[in-house]
Amino acid sequence: MPNPYFEFKQFTVYHDQCAMKVGTDGVLLGAWTKVDSASTALDIGTGTGLISLMLAQRNGDINIDAIDIDHDAIKQATENMNSSPFNSQIHCYNLSLQDFAKLKSREYDLIVSNPPFFNQSLKSPKQNRTLARHTDSLFIEELIELSSSLLKDKGRLSLIYPHESKDLILSITRTNNLFPSRITEVLPTPTSSPKRILIELSREEFPIETKQLVVELERHKYSPDFIELVKDYYLKL
Repeated sequence: MPNPYFEFKQFTVYHDQCAMKVGTDGVLLGAWTKVDSASTALDIGTGTGLISLMLAQRNGDINIDAIDIDHDAIKQATENMNSSPFNSQIHCYNLSLQDFAKLKSREYDLIVSNPPFFNQSLKSPKQNRTLARHTDSLFIEELIELSSSLLKDKGRLSLIYPHESKDLILSITRTNNLFPSRITEVLPTPTSSPKRILIELSREEFPIETKQLVVELERHKYSPDFIELVKDYYLKL
């Protein structure tokens, strides 16, 4: 039977009630995202609450709104956050981004999302897993457009997507007055093609910082760069 939780250094994330489990994508985004200068953040599609907890661990002054369309996910995220040392920093809402954006009660220094992006894959018969995995309820264009409307003037948007979406994302950002400031291509192994892209977008145009990150040198042997990135979170590396 799969383990119902994933234990990190400063918090534990249960994921037995969530459609999407704790995975490398979420850990990568949570560890990679710059959070030191942010006082407010929005976590879109929070799932288990993993990324919100990772951000809160690195910035004790940040206040995070975490939203998800799936009721079970928000219930479990709330439980994970309440049992963590960071529960006072994070507030969960069972809302879609579309509905949340209509409220627009505040703007954010940071918006982060590990969004659904399997719009070409076979859909799951379980509705909540389908919502978590597919772009039917939140297309890339809408995610970026609505996120842009919720960002402060100096705010930043951090995303992780399949690498093949890179050109599409960059074309969409231009129409929403956002500019890439950091791009990291993620390779599973040194000989692999990039599988994911970590991208930070800003309203201000900066020189783009581009890097590559290898996850494993070989099976179960993490690269030094990956270890450095996640060392504050993983119990064992």
